[in-house]
Amino acid sequence: MNQNYKTSVLPTVVDRTTWQAKLDELRIREKAHTREGDAIAAARRRLPMVEVDSTIPLIGPDGPVTLLETFEGRHQLVAYYHMWHTGRPAAEQCEGCTFSTTHINELSYLNSRDVSYATFCQGPYEESSRYRDFMGWTVPWYSVPQDAVDRLIADRHFGILVSYLRDGDKVYETYWTTGRGNELMAPSYGLLDLTVYGRQEFWEDSPEGWPQHWGSKGGQFRLDGRPTAQWSRLEAGHSDDLGTRATATDRHYCQDKP
Repeated sequence: MNQNYKTSVLPTVVDRTTWQAKLDELRIREKAHTREGDAIAAARRRLPMVEVDSTIPLIGPDGPVTLLETFEGRHQLVAYYHMWHTGRPAAEQCEGCTFSTTHINELSYLNSRDVSYATFCQGPYEESSRYRDFMGWTVPWYSVPQDAVDRLIADRHFGILVSYLRDGDKVYETYWTTGRGNELMAPSYGLLDLTVYGRQEFWEDSPEGWPQHWGSKGGQFRLDGRPTAQWSRLEAGHSDDLGTRATATDRHYCQDKP
């Protein structure tokens, strides 16, 4: 199940003074990057907004709810739109969405700033919520009925991260992103960027001979035929039965998948 990451290629060894001087040079660029990020966030706070129907229906653990109700009384909401493959086993569910959602556990800091968080899943509630339980996720989870998809997605696709603002009973969309914009959900990538070998993905600009194992088409989030984070759940004895005709608790089934 584990890759062989052993490599004989190493960075140049220097004395600490030389090393610190090189790091200090890089720190100038890092600080500029941070300040630019602050400036972009300031511009984001000055964007206009667009009204969204606050009565759009979703399905939660207790049945139908409205978009407004998913705010849980707070004035802001961040929602991740989780892709879903209806009727497919856990091993075949979206590896990118699994990667992103796995990192979101503690919401108290968001909540203390009047921000709620929720997952809006593309699939049927009963089926997709079993996946949530299998993965051990605790974030609020809602299913988006098919007749509500277009009203929420608006010519986009699942896999987006959206910010909303509530003003009384009215709801507004203030920002959305996708692709690499979703990386802020996953501190694993940020921490990997601090390591000498980085993310070990083919697109990275790394020195000759640096280990690079992963592409950027989903394989970087899968291991032995499954989204990587599923293996720890199986090893802990959690069932991946989603209540569909196809389940994938048999490891031979999983490992035979491309």
